[in-house]
Amino acid sequence: MTQAMSFDRVADSYDEMRGGLERGRQSAACLAPHLVAGTTLEVGVGTGVVAAGLRELGHPVIGVDISAPMLRRAHERLAGRVARADARALPLPRGAVANVVFVHVLHLVGDMAAAVAEAARVLRPGGRLAAVHGSPVADPDELVEALDRLAPLQPPRPDTPEGLVSAGEAVGLRPVEQHFAAEYEKATSPAEMAESIERRVPPYLWHVPGDVWRDVVVPVVTGLRALPDPERPRVQTWRSMCTVLEKHG
Repeated sequence: MTQAMSFDRVADSYDEMRGGLERGRQSAACLAPHLVAGTTLEVGVGTGVVAAGLRELGHPVIGVDISAPMLRRAHERLAGRVARADARALPLPRGAVANVVFVHVLHLVGDMAAAVAEAARVLRPGGRLAAVHGSPVADPDELVEALDRLAPLQPPRPDTPEGLVSAGEAVGLRPVEQHFAAEYEKATSPAEMAESIERRVPPYLWHVPGDVWRDVVVPVVTGLRALPDPERPRVQTWRSMCTVLEKHG
């Protein structure tokens, strides 16, 4: 199953499972202070929640994504401002935009170095690449402990802080800032998390084989549903790395 096909499958429920417009606004608030004046391109725009949040903050935004069903939902928020495209072959001329934004996308594009190189190509001199990336972290609680038991299923991620800076420097992007940001706050119940896992919403669960699903994933889902008051939301603050790179003149 390709990344596009996998997101096609969850497009109808993606906002509900991932925090929707409120999460998009929180991500946008983290990114906005680092952007320069001019058009911002969001690569991997998904359902458009981050782009919509940036637009509310006064930034002109366009977006691309490889999944047509996700784009249909983005079009409802950003009519005429989104297009279907691969992160590694952007349909824009050199120097076309002031900013390129990636939000939890760089580990999914297939070739992070190629995606960063394309971002550098379409950035104008002095333009910025701003990315929310890497594995999100939260303070330990019973939900985090459940997810930790699934950690062995996650492949190594290319979008480490060092990996992104290295990929950027190879194509003329210099680091400006890198820090952990309180990206979003979400209230999630154990029952909601169990449903999200069962529906394979997290990308690392898309290709888990049946025997591993039975032996590793099912016990986690069962444990979540066995927690006290499983319908009661638990408030969590998730933090992710925010990296800002700038194109040399």
